[in-house]
Parts: sequence; structure tokens; C-alpha cells
Amino acid sequence: MAQYHYKTSESVIKGPRTIAVTSGKGGVGKTNVVVNLAVQLGKMGKKVVILDADIGLANTEVLLGMVPDSSIYDVFTGEKTIAQIAVDGPFDVKLIPGGTGFRDIAHLEQNQIERISDSLNKYVEGYDYFFIDTGAGISKSVLGFIAAAQEVIVVATPEPTSLTDAYSMIKILAVFKIHSSVHLIVNRAVSSSEANQTRRKMDMVTGKFLQVNINHLGCIYEDQYVAKAVKNQQPFVLSYPNSTAAQNIREIASSLLNVKEEKVDGVSKLIKKLIHLFG
Repeated sequence: MAQYHYKTSESVIKGPRTIAVTSGKGGVGKTNVVVNLAVQLGKMGKKVVILDADIGLANTEVLLGMVPDSSIYDVFTGEKTIAQIAVDGPFDVKLIPGGTGFRDIAHLEQNQIERISDSLNKYVEGYDYFFIDTGAGISKSVLGFIAAAQEVIVVATPEPTSLTDAYSMIKILAVFKIHSSVHLIVNRAVSSSEANQTRRKMDMVTGKFLQVNINHLGCIYEDQYVAKAVKNQQPFVLSYPNSTAAQNIREIASSLLNVKEEKVDGVSKLIKKLIHLFG
């Protein structure tokens, strides 16, 4: 896969595709999608990092069965580097615990900003994917992470409230020109007809009212093995690799690999963008 680059005054540094994964509302399985997609890409030989950017919850580490003893806050204070707080997951997927540490991001000094940016840049160099698992809903923090990413995946279910909230999120991204293209994953569809109907509804409303391109990455069907895997704190692509949901994730991972992006403003400026947006 082609690497992304950004230019500085001194050199060209390689970096991963930076993708924020979000949803218009909670309870749609967003974090489960992030975790399983990351692990599946790892199984396919890709190097993946997840940043848990949900300020209120720490579901990413729970779904991976992890108990990190540090977070991004320790990087802010200068006690540790990104490499020191990152936790190893299945197939060498790395998790950077974020949590409540991001609440202090607007109050960082310039030297702290530079230190965090440098630490993050060095850590992710050579990786293929950098997923940002945002909080649910529409808030300044969520929009900040989405705006700082190169790409965005919106996870929605066929429920009317989920679709309405997903549309509201996409509308904000389009109106304020944060992203002109959005990846969509339909989760918990009970049938292919329901999944297709959900996609058509989203295409219809976005095509009529918004100037935004919706790229349908795929859908994940309702599957009893997903809940079983959550209870065991394991990704279902590992504990139930023959399940329907695992097959769906494999298809979504393949679709993502085939997406060609031209943006070059990646991880190097992520922290500085967040400072600007949250300040």
C-alpha cells in the first residue's frame, strides 16, 4: 500500500493513513468496528495503531482485554513517550490510551505540544493505518479529532435515530468543509435488503441536500457471536473467525485497502490541529 507523506522545510516524512471513526450517536457498535477492523488489517499484514480518543469512556481497551497503566496524559506531562504508553494487541496492533488526558489539550505549553508531536511522529512512522476512535455524538472534541484526520468513517445502524444522527454528523462535515468524502459502514443489519435500504436512504438525503461523497465500505450483519466475543473481551475476528460478522469485517478491510486517497496532511500536524480546534 502506498505511504502517505507530508512536507516540512527539511524533509519528507512517511506516515500512515489517519482515519477517524465516529458515529452520530452512542450504542451503534463503533468501537467494536474499530477494534475488529484494526485486528483484521493486522492479520492481513498491515501495521496498525489505534488512538482511544473517547474522552468519556475507555471501551477500546476493554474490547481488547487490556488494562493500560498509563495514558496520553503521561505524555502531556513529559513523564513518558508515546512508545512507552502504547500497549500491544493481537497481530501487533498497538493501542495508545487517551481517555480523559485529552481534556487538558487546550492548556498545553508550546514545548509540550512540540514534544507530543515529535513523540507521535516518531512512533507511527512506518505504520500503515492510524485509527482514531472518537467519542459518539457531535461535540467539539469529536469534531476536532475528525477534522485532524485525513479520512473519516461513520458507523450507523438501520435504526431511524441512528441514521438521523449520522446524517447530522455528515452534514456538519460537509457544511463546514471538514471532509468532502465520508466512508460509511452499516452495522447490525438483519438482512442484505435492510443494509441496501439503509445505504439508499443515506445516499438520497446526502445527494439531495449535501455536497459530499459517500463511500460505502460495507455492512456488518446482526450476529450473536459479536455479543459473545464482547463478553469474553476478545475481537470476534479472532474468537469467531467463521462468523458472519468476521466475514463482513474481512470484506470491509479489503474495501478500505482499495480506497485511493490523495490527502497528505497526516499525523505530523494532528496534535497542532487539535490544539487550534480546542483552544
